[in-house]
Amino acid sequence: MIKTNFQADSLPALIGSLPMDDHVEAVKLMMEYTPEIPLWVQLPVFKQEGMMAQFLPGMPGLTVEKDKTYINTSGETFEADVLKFYEDYLAITQGMADLSKSRFALTPDTARGFFELMKSLKSLSHPPVAVKGQITGPFTFGTGVVDQNGRAIFYNEQLKDIAIKLIAMKARWQIRQLSSLGCPVILFFDEPGLTGFGSSAFISISQKEVENCLQETIDAVHAEGGLAGVHICANAEWSLLLESSLDIVSFDAYSFFDKFMLYPDQIKKFIQRGGILAWGIVPTSNSEDVAKETADSLLSKWERQAAQIEALGIDRAQLKARTLITPSCGTGSLPLDSAKKVLNLTKELSERIRNK
Repeated sequence: MIKTNFQADSLPALIGSLPMDDHVEAVKLMMEYTPEIPLWVQLPVFKQEGMMAQFLPGMPGLTVEKDKTYINTSGETFEADVLKFYEDYLAITQGMADLSKSRFALTPDTARGFFELMKSLKSLSHPPVAVKGQITGPFTFGTGVVDQNGRAIFYNEQLKDIAIKLIAMKARWQIRQLSSLGCPVILFFDEPGLTGFGSSAFISISQKEVENCLQETIDAVHAEGGLAGVHICANAEWSLLLESSLDIVSFDAYSFFDKFMLYPDQIKKFIQRGGILAWGIVPTSNSEDVAKETADSLLSKWERQAAQIEALGIDRAQLKARTLITPSCGTGSLPLDSAKKVLNLTKELSERIRNK
């Protein structure tokens, strides 16, 4: 955990995706509702902005055949590509090459939302409270990307190491770009894959392996002066995150708060050491939940949940200071009207908590 001048203060923030096909309009919509902590918007309607696809460029052996994307370790140039990857990585980490012109830089081809955000923010008269970037987390990336045999690259020690370093460097690139705005930078690692950790699907992966891959990427964020967060939109082994050096833990408080509260000691220690809870209390999983909720109903829900945290020995003022109000996940899979209501509920709920 690092020290910055960022104060969470129950401000609203978003997770990332919107159900739109126009990046300029998406940035305008995001800025309308969360101008305090703007972020770059991902539009999953574009295939290249998928969770894996968006951050794959730069991987040695990357192969795209029609609808199939994989890492080909059997290609003639693979070993040379691996060597070049590590040369590029070392040159940057040792200060001998420019990160902004490297294989680790995002491009408008796959991350147009990032560049539209930068354009929008540079026109502001004052910087926001903070600015947020996001990237697929190393565990989800490593278990979601496969080789030519369909095997997850996390099970190949060399490819796992490369994937972690690729994600770490792309996170560092984002922070360097966003830091030019003169405000604190938050970088979220999206880790839906961690919901399956500990199950039979990942039975051969140890907790230490997961801790190590997360720590390397967290360290990369901290090395650039950023705040590191992990977002998981379902249940997870929360102690793994609460006991790490993360600055922010983003969880689905709408559907899984009871599961989160199974870790009371870790939650208390996390907040007391300065950790921030990104409270995903505005529902996003289906339009029915979005339709039935109001700012009043969600405020009542948050009050009940906050009381449980207070019972651990955290006073309300400290809790509000260490809280962000967010949707439970991205809104990319919702109808646009529902997504707009999610944004409005996030903004309204944050205002009510701050003003109460």
